[in-house]
Amino acid sequence: MTQPFSNKNSNQQRKTRTARHNKNSGHSNSANRSSFKRKPAAKPKSVANPIIVLFNKPFDVLCQFTDEQGRKILKDYIPVPDVYAAGRLDRDSEGLLLLTNDGKLQAQITEPKKKTFKTYWAQVEGIPTESDLEQLRQGVELKDGMTLPAKVSIMQQPKVWPRTPPIRERANIPTTWLEIQICEGRNRQVRRMTAHIGYPTLRLIRYKIGQWSLDDLENGTYRQLDMSKK
Repeated sequence: MTQPFSNKNSNQQRKTRTARHNKNSGHSNSANRSSFKRKPAAKPKSVANPIIVLFNKPFDVLCQFTDEQGRKILKDYIPVPDVYAAGRLDRDSEGLLLLTNDGKLQAQITEPKKKTFKTYWAQVEGIPTESDLEQLRQGVELKDGMTLPAKVSIMQQPKVWPRTPPIRERANIPTTWLEIQICEGRNRQVRRMTAHIGYPTLRLIRYKIGQWSLDDLENGTYRQLDMSKK
């Protein structure tokens, strides 16, 4: 009598054929996995004469050396060859940008695990209360997750260069300057943080990164430091 069709037998036959094919072709699952191993990332390289360039970036300048659209770029202000930005600063933000020719130094400045604090001066719309600022000190939930606790305080209006063009102020709404210190580098983080608590940022200036600051550095100018003597 003819035996009825069996799914179990059919599955077993398919497994046998697959195993025989792998054996004949010299392939195995472990071999396939090993062929997709990722190469370790190249370590940042140091240079013999490391330098750091401190640049006070104006408003509306891109943090790059080329642009096909003819916008203002770093090349318009910094003639130093072979340096690259250690981190970025948004086109509509101003202040301190660090550049270096040393890959290892660049990695140290931008490495999240180093938790290098960056100090920002933010002019926000409205007058935040202490309870508002306490939210930033505790960390707030943004679309890309919770922020780390920030150091935040109200400050006097700093003596800084006029912005061109000036910010758009509303006559019936006052503004407040905040000093905000964070050790993260998310995209537009400070702006998103102040907007989250209801006080949008109108002007944003980065004053300090780690040990380097804007002191005595005019807007649109740079200073070169020889790091080999440090």
